[in-house]
Amino acid sequence: MPINHVQFQKGLSLDEFIEKYGKEEYCRKAVLKAKWPTGFHCSGCGCKKHCQLTRGDYQCNQCHRQTSLISGTIFQGTKLPLRKWFLAMYLLTQHKKGVSALQLSRDLGVNYKTAWSVKHKLMQTMMERQQEKKLQGRVEMDDAYLGGEHSGKRGRGSENKFPFIAAVETTDDGKPVQIHLRRIKGFRTKEIIQYAKVSLVSESHVFTDGLACFNGLSEAGCEHTAIVTGGGKSCVKIEAFTWVNTVLGNVKNALTGTYHAIRKNHASRYLAEFEYRFNRRFDLPIMLDRLLFIAVKTPPMPNRLLKIAEDYG
Repeated sequence: MPINHVQFQKGLSLDEFIEKYGKEEYCRKAVLKAKWPTGFHCSGCGCKKHCQLTRGDYQCNQCHRQTSLISGTIFQGTKLPLRKWFLAMYLLTQHKKGVSALQLSRDLGVNYKTAWSVKHKLMQTMMERQQEKKLQGRVEMDDAYLGGEHSGKRGRGSENKFPFIAAVETTDDGKPVQIHLRRIKGFRTKEIIQYAKVSLVSESHVFTDGLACFNGLSEAGCEHTAIVTGGGKSCVKIEAFTWVNTVLGNVKNALTGTYHAIRKNHASRYLAEFEYRFNRRFDLPIMLDRLLFIAVKTPPMPNRLLKIAEDYG
């Protein structure tokens, strides 16, 4: 069997990470470069002339506005050294199945509450970035569910499960390009139409099973091919759904293997974490740098907002 070069690529080794980001000053320089690629400029007046205060803040020479290196970023308000944030970003991007908040607390040497906050802020960054990405061309799509740890009704009607769309964009020769794992309120036609209008390029050719709600894809301007699978084990062997079934299997194995349980109101972030890594799997060594770039562009996310339940009825 030929080697899968994507799966066996080198990645960013721990030695390389320590050499590049092992000291606080290295991390500060990296944040500085990501935040102001051409050098400092004041967010108030746009002036580039500045001085640096003894506590590390920057002050504009023209309007005297002061700003810290991490203000306006996902790191704002943190009491953790940046090197611990960078280690968290390294672990989240280089581990194929992700890292739980409990394991992260041990790796960073912080308490669970702090580790949870760091992880969810970084996952929020991933989620906001992924919302901008649309699928196009040939797309395999399926209805999917996570949860159901408690006893009770099983399947699509279970109150313990939460629904999400699994979609895979593939090349003409059947290779996966990128995926979507998106929470929705339920598998109803209006939800599918809304998803398609926001997340699919119009005229994409979408392959689904015979679930009636997927007919909304046509109303959203997509070409839709419905294939009645009939259920059971045989349906996973249908060639038109090879990759969406593969991705779903990997998602469920990764999430259930890494996390003891996933709260329904935070599920979108966990799905976005997997989606983010999968869609950037072709170049593991630079995934941390890409996450840093969007982390400094993502507005601050206070813990009180992180804990607000999503409005899914």
